[in-house]
Amino acid sequence: MTRYRPGLALVLLAAGWLAGCAGPHYLQPAPERSVQVPAVGRGQAVRVIARDAREEAVIGSRSGSAGTTAVIIVDPGALTARLQAEAERAVRDMGFRPTRDAAPGRPRLTLTLERLAYDRGEAPPLVGSVRLTAVLVAEARHDGTTHTGTYTARRSRQYAVKPDREANQAMVEALLADALDRAFGDPALAGLLSR
Repeated sequence: MTRYRPGLALVLLAAGWLAGCAGPHYLQPAPERSVQVPAVGRGQAVRVIARDAREEAVIGSRSGSAGTTAVIIVDPGALTARLQAEAERAVRDMGFRPTRDAAPGRPRLTLTLERLAYDRGEAPPLVGSVRLTAVLVAEARHDGTTHTGTYTARRSRQYAVKPDREANQAMVEALLADALDRAFGDPALAGLLSR
């Protein structure tokens, strides 16, 4: 008969938990704009460009220390495609016709992700904390005039157990959606494109 040993069970449970947390988290956020945009267009073509200007795909680590394998990765290519789709949807909802083609005199909207960061926050003892930051830059050009806006979204969360991949993806997705809302909630963008 095997004798129950709660101490050994706890050690095995902790080892399994640590093993599950040791590898990287590959996130594929699909943020969506929810803010209403002004319908000021009349079907004019607007060139829409989305860019991810980050220097690397790693946005931080779950341990908060450099050199760890517990990094959080957001692929620039996949995120750029998502930002492109959301920028085109916003322009379409404004009443314009989004295109990726350049033409003389055509208005242009460029959406650039300048920063996406997952950092350790400040928290009381025995509690963890994460601080997320996203910075989007939107530039509208039309008829020799340029409007550039920088839109920053921040979120923080305290936790007793480190967030898993799904929780991290949800946090990053909500953060980017907030940044998109801030950018496309700026009436100056639509106003310049419709001049």
